[in-house]
This record gives sequence, structure tokens and C-alpha cells, in this order.
Amino acid sequence: MAGWYWTRWPSREGLEREAESRPRWVLAMFGRTVLLVVVCWGTLGGGKYSGWAEAAAAGGLLVAAGLSTGYLHFTREQRLAPSLGLAVAMIGAAWLANAGQAYLLADFLWCGLAVVALVRLPPAPGVLTAAGALGSYTAASWASWLSIVTTIGGLGLLGYLLRLDIEARGTARRLLVQERAARAAEAESAALAERARIAREIHDVLAHSLSAQLVHLEAARLMLDAGTDREQIRERVVAARRMAQDGLVETRQALSALRGELTPVGEFLVELAGRERAALTVTGTPRPLAAEAALAVRRTAQEAVTNVRKHAPGARCSVELRYLAEAVELEVRNSRTQRGEPFGELAASGSGYGLLGMRERAELLGGTLLAGPEDGGWRVLLRVPA
Repeated sequence: MAGWYWTRWPSREGLEREAESRPRWVLAMFGRTVLLVVVCWGTLGGGKYSGWAEAAAAGGLLVAAGLSTGYLHFTREQRLAPSLGLAVAMIGAAWLANAGQAYLLADFLWCGLAVVALVRLPPAPGVLTAAGALGSYTAASWASWLSIVTTIGGLGLLGYLLRLDIEARGTARRLLVQERAARAAEAESAALAERARIAREIHDVLAHSLSAQLVHLEAARLMLDAGTDREQIRERVVAARRMAQDGLVETRQALSALRGELTPVGEFLVELAGRERAALTVTGTPRPLAAEAALAVRRTAQEAVTNVRKHAPGARCSVELRYLAEAVELEVRNSRTQRGEPFGELAASGSGYGLLGMRERAELLGGTLLAGPEDGGWRVLLRVPA
């Protein structure tokens, strides 16, 4: 692990310009501009050079600027060979500047090279490059040993702190990218869940409506085959027509429910019980239910009552809604079917997926659904958290 650390590049994300805030970028550009002006003025100002010497000094400044720009570029791109090659060239250029009495330019190249090496290169080549640059600075400097040691220590500390800053920015940027990816995945998951919810609602509405219509139409067919009175057949057809109209209304209500516009469960069950001539009982203190729980109660009640009409025509049906402390229960019961009703043929007209859909809806909400025979009839019990 230690060997890997000494050859590991710093965080690339932290070197990207997008990782810098606007005030930080402005401050950095201001500092670089001031430093460039100081180096140029310190090299060419004061009448130190004239004629060809001044032209050579200006050319040296351009070469130093080119080498520095290339070094910064390749270290940002994390390409080791070009970076080390330019580092050697910069050390040599600084010695030439020092020989030409451009001491400020030479010190700038050595010290700047050392700091950037500590910040951007892997630790092993970075320390070696910084040692070569600062060693050259020490050999050429006329300052006291205390001043040299203080300068080298300050530059080393500066490089270390800047490297920590880059690592911190890189970590923050990676976390930001991960957070955005997580949000995108969450949004996609929510969209898929919403599509599934819409599909489930439309399926339940249509399945209920079409199943109810099929019951009445199948009863009308059986009556025709049996030569039943025309008025009774007409009642079945009218009932099927009413079911089609109710199906349209339920479809609109489902779309409204998906937009959060839900009729209270109590009112819905009162309408359903009155339409289907079922006994309704409500126990507990009524309270508003979450959209998904309310939809589960509505759809289960619809499906259960439709099944009573389809599989046990003529049987007495009761609906009970119980508000519990942390849940809500819906129980739909029907008594034993009366003799003489066309039970077998009507029961065969269903799709068989109603009970499965009710149970799936309950389990998605962390609830349960029980259905089975009881006392010669049928009982459906839904319990969902609410």
C-alpha cells in the first residue's frame, strides 16, 4: 500500500478547472498576473541589460514562459515522461538565467518548479524533482543558511497544503458526481414506479369495468337461451350499459387519483355499497389516508364486490372498513349463494387475475390480503399501513 502511495497521481478531478469556484479562479488569475509582472520587471527593469543582452533576456523570459506552460499542461494531464523532461529543461534554463544575472527569473523557475512538482506529480518523482530544483536554488543562492532553510521549509509546506487542497476538491467533486448519478437513478426509478402505478391503476379500472359488463352480458345470454322474459333481459343489458358508463367515470377518477385528486374512501364506499346493495359498516375514527393506501382500499372493494356479483349472484354482501391505530382494514363478506342462480357459467366468465392483483397491490404497500371460503360464503380481508 505504501509503495502504491508513492507512485499515485493526485486527484485528477481536483485539477479540473470546473472544480474551482469563481472567486478562487479570479484570485488565482490575479496572483499569476502580479507574479508575471514582478518577474518581468525584475528581469528587464533597472537598466541592467541593453542592446543584444536585453533582447536575449526577453527571449529567455519567453522560453521560461513556454517551458512553464508546457510543464503545467503535462502535469495537469498526468503524463510523467514529458513532465520530467520539461522539469529538467526548466532547471537548466534557470541555471542559464542565473549565469546571465537574471537571478529573480532563476529563483522563480526553481521555486515554482518545486512547488508544482510537490502538488501535481506522484510523491516519489515529485519529491525528487523538488529536491533537484531546491538543491539548485540552494547552490546558487547567496543568502544565509537560515534564510535558505526557511525558504525551503515554507515552499515544502506550501506544496503539501496545496496538494491536500487538490485532494479535497477532487473528493468533493467525485462525491458531487456520485450524488448527481444517484439523483438521476432515483428520478429514473421514480419515473418507472410512476409508470407501473399508472399501468396498475388503468388495468384495475378496466378489469373491474369490463368484468362487470361481462357478468351482465353473460347473464343476458343465459336468459335468452332459457327463454326468460324480455324485460329481465333488458335489465341485464341496461346494467351492462351502466357498467360501461361507470367504467368511464372510474377511469377519470383513476387519472384524478394519479394527480392527487382522490374522493375520500368513506364517500366512495358509501356510493359503492349503495350501487351494489351491500351493507356498509365503518368502525374507528375516520381519517384521511395516503394516496396509495386509499387506492388499495378502493380497488380491493371494487374487485371484491364485483366477484360477489359474478360468482355468488343473489348472495348478501357486507363491507366493513376499520380504522386502526397504524393501519386500515377492509373486509368484504358474502353469504352462501341461493339455489337456482347461474353460478357455474357466470363464474367462468372472469379472467382470474383479480385476486392476484389485489394481493400484489397490498404487498407493495407492506400490507396483507387474505381471501378464502368462510361459513359457506367468501371473505376478503385487506390490511395496509395507514
